[in-house]
Amino acid sequence: MAKKKTTAFKVITVSIIYLAAAALAIYLITWFLNKPKFVRYAAFGIPIPVSYQIHGIDVSRYQAAIDWEAVRDMQDKNIKIGFAFMKATEGLGNVDGTFRRNWFKAREAKITRGAYHFFIASKSGKAQAENFIQTVTLTKGDMPPVLDIEQTYGASVTDIQQRTKDWLQMIEKQYKVKPIIYTNVDFYQNFLAGKFDDYPIWVAHYLVKDKPRIKREWLFWQHNETGRVNGIDAYVDFNVFNGDSTDFKKLLIK
Repeated sequence: MAKKKTTAFKVITVSIIYLAAAALAIYLITWFLNKPKFVRYAAFGIPIPVSYQIHGIDVSRYQAAIDWEAVRDMQDKNIKIGFAFMKATEGLGNVDGTFRRNWFKAREAKITRGAYHFFIASKSGKAQAENFIQTVTLTKGDMPPVLDIEQTYGASVTDIQQRTKDWLQMIEKQYKVKPIIYTNVDFYQNFLAGKFDDYPIWVAHYLVKDKPRIKREWLFWQHNETGRVNGIDAYVDFNVFNGDSTDFKKLLIK
């Protein structure tokens, strides 16, 4: 009788050990699959998605004078600024007051640069394209031009789409490269989806995990608007590139 009790005890003990090991394995697998994809970097002041290799910012006159060498040199662990988009033009005739300095100084600091146009949907797309063309000269190593479209300004869907098409076609003809569309998830779904799906997209979508919730491939993701960077005395938008360094080089002006 004692022997049977000992055997039963061993069986129960082994079973408990196996169950504990299985529970631990399930916990570790679950943790790995759901581990945080954002890590908060104190130096940058925001959580940053660490699943992406190439990080960057976008700026305009709101960031005032920028020390681009300080931007280039800033690094926290393996995160540093690999590219910068800067506002060049807006509407029919406006040029961002800091664009020319940013454009020159970023290249001088060897930061990959890109220029964007802020679109006024109630105005002529062709005339707005002329404003950008007269302001921006792209050279080898620059990123493609960007159309920032995120407001309707009271224009109809038909007019928005036609004026957007006019801008994109003129810019592509001028620079011999397909422009990038910057917008947010809702605006794209409501006004652009199905008409411009063959253009690369830079999408703004905050407070989401891992990637923007958009039903198409995307090139850049603006994931936060309150980052901090050395050399800039203001909040900065943070972005990631959806690809590796080889993909990024293929994107640049040849």
